Amino acid sequence: MTSVFVVDDESIVLDGIRSKIDWEANGFSFLGEATDGEIALSMICELKPDILVTDIKMPFMDGLQLASIVKRKQPWIKIIILSGHDEFDYAKKAISIGIVDYLLKPFTPDELLESMNRAAEQIASERKQLSDIYKLKEELKSNEVLVKKDFLNNLVHGSANMSTVMQKCQELEIDLISRFYKVLISKIETDDNDALQESRSLLNSYSASWDQAVSFFHHTNLLVCIFKGSSQEELEDVTFHTAESIAHIATKNDKCKVLTAIGKTVEHLSQLKESYSDARQILDATKSNRENRIINSDDLESTFEINESDPLVDKLKYAGKNDIQTIIDDSMSLLKKNSELFSVIASYLLVDMIFSVSKLVESFGGDIKSVKPDILQRKFIDDAVKDEENFTRTLEYVLNFAVEYRDSKMSGKYADVILKAKKYIEDHYADQNTTLTSVAEAVCLSPNHFSTIFSQECKTTFIGYLTEVRIENAKRLMRETDMKGYDIAYECGFSDPHYFSYIFKKNTGLSPREYKMNYEH
Repeated sequence: MTSVFVVDDESIVLDGIRSKIDWEANGFSFLGEATDGEIALSMICELKPDILVTDIKMPFMDGLQLASIVKRKQPWIKIIILSGHDEFDYAKKAISIGIVDYLLKPFTPDELLESMNRAAEQIASERKQLSDIYKLKEELKSNEVLVKKDFLNNLVHGSANMSTVMQKCQELEIDLISRFYKVLISKIETDDNDALQESRSLLNSYSASWDQAVSFFHHTNLLVCIFKGSSQEELEDVTFHTAESIAHIATKNDKCKVLTAIGKTVEHLSQLKESYSDARQILDATKSNRENRIINSDDLESTFEINESDPLVDKLKYAGKNDIQTIIDDSMSLLKKNSELFSVIASYLLVDMIFSVSKLVESFGGDIKSVKPDILQRKFIDDAVKDEENFTRTLEYVLNFAVEYRDSKMSGKYADVILKAKKYIEDHYADQNTTLTSVAEAVCLSPNHFSTIFSQECKTTFIGYLTEVRIENAKRLMRETDMKGYDIAYECGFSDPHYFSYIFKKNTGLSPREYKMNYEH
């Protein structure tokens, strides 16, 4: 279904739009609403609707400002402007921004529905056009595209001539002058080649609007993006925002899932290889679970503070349960090449593994002597190297411990952020200005970084969780007080009682009145 978000500072207009259109019967879903552009922007960035219907004149942030920012941040969104008779000059400006339609107030539900249908047809047409494989192949044949891709590929692999990089950037019209950089790699996972080509085409098209990134497809399903930013905070925010956009765009075809890895922040173009290697290492070590995921190397680096390089520790940073057998197989292949020295080499491999696991534990502030003393005993090693079966079982035991210990600490790290965010929501749900941005600020993360962590850890969006908290408190007030429905709406952070009724029924299956009557009986 085509999703729609509505913004208008007049409650009567919002109520009319929401209640007088049969959304599902007409192929649309009503995604949400807001009474001013500033609140709407935070919700739109998270919900990512297909169509935005917005009034042109509103307090705090008007429709023109909102449309301009939305077109820059999420260019796929089609915008319909609502305007009064005396606002034609505004409407002309809106047309220059790139709106798809303009409705004069007062308008009928049928007129709005007709306008939304035109926008939906345009969306379908664009997707079909962008997914045209022939067009993609023609683009890839372009010499300029190939030259640019080759240059960027050499840059992230560290094989570009750094003395001529800036000159080459100027020739190819690529602006990479900045204070900080990051490399992002998104892996599109699908068994359907047509679905993959459609996602590639969509991403190729939308990536042209990313003014702080340049991108190219390294392999058929690997999108590589180089990001730049004047500050680390700005860089983090734009990288996470784009990572979420990539997942949203690529998974418009539900046969595709996206795993995105974000490399560490670096300060020089010559260090892009390090950021790229970080991202590749995360991708290589992360098994597909057919869920959209975003993994950030900087989050991991802030946890792992190991000075000396250890390849096994690096593997254990990212390895999942499915990767344990691969590590064991690597060890066993080495043993089979030197079977006559089995016990000697097996002892060496196991001691080396225990040493690596010990460093992993230390990186989280733990002590292997306290958390796993049995693996330090000489008898533990002697028993393990008696034969191949014992050795394999022991390796599995040690590696399982390492991965489980790491996951418990990583979950604990994010748990602190989530716990603090949930506490903030519990204390401020009644405030209509409680948004993704305000909660992200409270936990000291950028909005897009926080949004990613929250949705991946809680298995729901921030808006979904906030709405659930507000609805649960509304139900409590209905049970425990004699407050009127509209007072409960305002008390629970809803700006409009009609919208509260709509959301309440959507979430509970009952209207507020029906819920209260059922409880009283």
